[in-house]
Amino acid sequence: MKAVVFLLLILFTAVPGVFAAQEGLASWYGGKFQGRTTSSGEVFDTNLMTAAHRSLPFGTIVKVTDQESGKSTLVKINDRGPFVEGRIIDLSRAAAEELDMVGRGVARVSLEVVDFSASRALFAIQVGAYGLESNAEKARRTIEVAGFLATLERPGLGITRVLARGLTEKDLPDAQKKLESLGFARILVKKEKADQSE
Repeated sequence: MKAVVFLLLILFTAVPGVFAAQEGLASWYGGKFQGRTTSSGEVFDTNLMTAAHRSLPFGTIVKVTDQESGKSTLVKINDRGPFVEGRIIDLSRAAAEELDMVGRGVARVSLEVVDFSASRALFAIQVGAYGLESNAEKARRTIEVAGFLATLERPGLGITRVLARGLTEKDLPDAQKKLESLGFARILVKKEKADQSE
């Protein structure tokens, strides 16, 4: 029994705070950091869904939720920071765009660990690509109410994609059935950007 308690103490102190949700300010970075090597050894690409955190292990997948708008996104931790008091995570520009916080610079967010290892692949299901932003937002709300982590992607040319994200391979069959029952027949499964290491 003592050995088990000792091991648990080591686990909790070795990775402080990772089992509890965190709340605080998120900022974002890009620009001059593009192409530089991150603390994990990966090359920083502000167009990928990554982030810097002071203590979470590299490769951890985190759900970041803007407490004001309720919008969420998934990021992979591959860097250290931010080193400004009160800030708990530094997002890539792509992740900041998901939360509509680029113009604000900072946003009050909550963090929730989804997976401690990026070795387990996560997937996204695209339920549609819309020319009208209002239609995309309607689809996003529909799948969010159904329990999915729903986000928007804007690749350009006036198109907005709607995705259900953070799904494991095991989740995919049930998720596809559920989405089809909601009226999304033409779905596209793709690997999460958060799991990329470039």
